Amino acid sequence: MKLGVCQMAVSEKLEVNTKKIKDFIKHAATQNIDIIGFPEMALTGYTKDILDDKNMNDILKKPLSEIRETCEVFNTAAIVGHPYKKSDELYNSTSVFLPDGNTYTYDKKYPTEVELEYFEVGKKNPLVFTCSGKKIGVMICRDQNYPDLAKELVKGGAEFIYILSAHFYDPKEARWKLEKNRAIPITRAVENCVHVLLSNFVGSHLGMVSLGNSLIADPDGAVVSSAGESEESLLSVSIHE
Repeated sequence: MKLGVCQMAVSEKLEVNTKKIKDFIKHAATQNIDIIGFPEMALTGYTKDILDDKNMNDILKKPLSEIRETCEVFNTAAIVGHPYKKSDELYNSTSVFLPDGNTYTYDKKYPTEVELEYFEVGKKNPLVFTCSGKKIGVMICRDQNYPDLAKELVKGGAEFIYILSAHFYDPKEARWKLEKNRAIPITRAVENCVHVLLSNFVGSHLGMVSLGNSLIADPDGAVVSSAGESEESLLSVSIHE
């Protein structure tokens, strides 16, 4: 099995992000990647015009459908972060699109203090799904700070854990938090003896900056693949048994 991680810059334009996600899926397919993870809120970023729109779900229906169809056509699964509204409640969510048409969803369980001004706490059970015969768990950014959640995924059978992140800060904070943001996924890999794959944004968004550093850590905590601070990237790891 070959697992991939996308590091991408986000636009305030939905159509730009949609095309970029589809293009990365197509690129992953040329490298025989079975599944690719995208950053937290990859489809929209944190653009207020979209988050505040009462018809947000309807607006996102077509882009999400296009992404699902791309996964089916190119036989590559994708984990894509996006917002979702249920009644009047807004969630920081992710959808998993499998090539066979099956889909799964998960809502962020531990939003940050700033996010709680917009997003509800996720109420769904931790997500573990099967792709190419392997069990995969999903967390969204701050979720990774809670060791018990990762342990719960592994208890549910997860052999790999994807972490979808959006590490946006002011420039100084982005720099001094860089090592912490690398250390946590590596720690989760060692604690649980699984591969951990971190997907993060790169570049600026709404006056903040993300320094990338997406990575893949093996069960021993070795970083087997990592991205830089300024460029979009597609990382991958092949698992042979």
